[in-house]
Amino acid sequence: PQRKGSRGSRPPGLDKTAYAGRNVVERRFALAKQWRGIATRYDKHAITYRASVVLCAVIAWLQK
Repeated sequence: PQRKGSRGSRPPGLDKTAYAGRNVVERRFALAKQWRGIATRYDKHAITYRASVVLCAVIAWLQK
């Protein structure tokens, strides 16, 4: 049996609209990883971690 993509093309299951938004998501994760506590998930409780993620997102939004 042939493997997927063995003819030199991408596998047929690629969603082009989702793939186009991938760049935005990757940049947001890179920005969040600049914050040590978010990058290492340093907080003990999930609610505290979520609050720090929201704070990071608000600061990034305000800097735009």
